[in-house]
Amino acid sequence: MSTASASPRRLHLKALAIAACGAAAALALTPAQAQGSYPNKPVKLIVPFAAGGSTDVVARVLAEGLRTTLGQSVVVDNKAGAGGLLGTEAVATAAPDGYTLGMATVSTMTINPLVFTKGQGLPDKLIPVANLVTIPAVYSVHPNLGVKDFNAFIAKVKAESGKISGAVPGLGTLGHLMLASFNDTLKTDILIVPYRGAGPALNDALAGMVQVMPDQLPSSMPHIKSGKLLPMVIAADARSPDLPNVPTFKELGYNELNQLGISWFGMVLPKGTPDAIVQRVREAAVKAASLPEVQAQLKKMGAAPTQMDQGQFGAQIAAQTKANKALLDKAGVKPE
Repeated sequence: MSTASASPRRLHLKALAIAACGAAAALALTPAQAQGSYPNKPVKLIVPFAAGGSTDVVARVLAEGLRTTLGQSVVVDNKAGAGGLLGTEAVATAAPDGYTLGMATVSTMTINPLVFTKGQGLPDKLIPVANLVTIPAVYSVHPNLGVKDFNAFIAKVKAESGKISGAVPGLGTLGHLMLASFNDTLKTDILIVPYRGAGPALNDALAGMVQVMPDQLPSSMPHIKSGKLLPMVIAADARSPDLPNVPTFKELGYNELNQLGISWFGMVLPKGTPDAIVQRVREAAVKAASLPEVQAQLKKMGAAPTQMDQGQFGAQIAAQTKANKALLDKAGVKPE
């Protein structure tokens, strides 16, 4: 083979080698590039409860904000079942690429892992991204109880010890812990009646079949406004503008009951999601919760953006899990 004919061939082989090196370098950079361009397609937000509940409503408000701050469509996907366990599992087992987010609540992160054997260790498979929204709880009574304020309520309950009943969404639920802790702290003996979900519990409370119900403020507020339920006390850092005459547990000196009754709604990602994507989602979610239109929607439902150092969200979950375990043990609730 002549020198003239070999030279082009060597040049061709050299070009192939350079191209191969370039392709390898491109492949090596793909994850970083993917993170840098995230998100470049629609994002799914899994809600572990049915449509229409507080978590779903909060998620849909946040999703609207995230469409602005992430610059992509955010599709809400309801995966209800087992008290939020099924949807939370779906998030934990999703690809850790930032395209599956999950709504997290007090129940899914700090109670379900303690009451469902299948849920044990589930929070370890998730990354706490941000605690975004808080909603106060309100303790209401049926008008047939014949009381109109907190002091009269406590006097009535103590005078008729064991004869007044309270509805909760099920054994081991946040509502159950709230009412059991109320009894323990106030030295009352309200009979705890568990239901299969908040809907049936609320229906019987409205019918007067049970006299007391601790519930998230948004679901009880329409019935409070119509006079079908009478609010006695709320768990909140300050009185609700909609219920200016109703005291908070905090101002009454019951700080633990106050903390227990404040529900939070946060966001999680599957473990293994790259740090850059976690940070991107956190920044976008916090910014979404602070958008004026989002805050206006939250205010309508009695909710508010969470004010906290988001780096402490994981520590908050751990501390609340420990506290709730003690309450569950005291209430005699065993894992199932």
